[in-house]
Amino acid sequence: MGGQKVNERQLHFLILSILIAVVGYLLFALWSGWQDVVKGFVSIGLWGVFVALCLSLVNYSLRFVRWQKYLLNMQCIVPWKASLRIYLSGFALTTTPGKAGEIFRGFLLSRYGIQFSKTFAAFISERVSDLTAIIFLAFLGLSYYPQFQNLVYVGVGLCVFILICLANREVLQGIKSWTESRKSKLARVMRSTANMLLSMRECHRPKVLLFATFLSVIAWGAEALAFHWILTWLGVDVPLYFSFFVYSISMLVGAFSFLPGGLGSAEGVMISLLVFKGMPMHDAVAATIVIRLATLWFAVFIGLFALYSSRNEQVATI
Repeated sequence: MGGQKVNERQLHFLILSILIAVVGYLLFALWSGWQDVVKGFVSIGLWGVFVALCLSLVNYSLRFVRWQKYLLNMQCIVPWKASLRIYLSGFALTTTPGKAGEIFRGFLLSRYGIQFSKTFAAFISERVSDLTAIIFLAFLGLSYYPQFQNLVYVGVGLCVFILICLANREVLQGIKSWTESRKSKLARVMRSTANMLLSMRECHRPKVLLFATFLSVIAWGAEALAFHWILTWLGVDVPLYFSFFVYSISMLVGAFSFLPGGLGSAEGVMISLLVFKGMPMHDAVAATIVIRLATLWFAVFIGLFALYSSRNEQVATI
């Protein structure tokens, strides 16, 4: 693979497309009840918005620490400042289906001699860890909303399946060895998959798994706490477990929908659950839009800034 700088024109086009998506989301949010959104922001106040943004920063920071731990366990050494800039750059592509656009980090990391299979392994490990944390938070209120049990159990099953795939190193090594002497497209795919799973094993050693899960639960719990406080500032009296459940289930539905950033699906579930609880529609819409702006779109804007700062990074051409 060769190396080249990120094309300035392509970067500007990417940033423009993301900004168009942001503007489109804001216009839709305002069209669906801009007066209620404005009232919601007024009720929350600048201090409330600041606190919500700070809790989102806690989420991003802990996930970066987890990312660094994954890279170190795979013997991928990157200066932390450069790694942070590259990691945040991936947030610009959070609104891609399943956050798949965050794989772009792998191209930026290639200038440090890191194989794409390893950054892809770190990316998948992140998604598994996030899913585990979201499921843990969802269990806090699952007994009150048994209609979501199947969705949560699907998530549990997916996590278990991935761990089973990682369990036997000899099998994975045997698949890799078997494909090395074969030139077919299927063999190449199997070899790449085996390499990725072998790298993922380094991210799922017992101590690393426990550490990453702990960070993930705290990280996503911070955003769920911001959601709870937003509801409180809007004058809604709900128990903490309900806020955590609504936020985590909404994120889970958004992830399984494979829509860009879970747009539409996550908001729909969040608003529906709040209204089902007895919250007025305008307050439910306001709370949903505020938390999504403070979490999802705040991350996108940070990512855009980091991505522009990374425009001179060398990336691999495949």
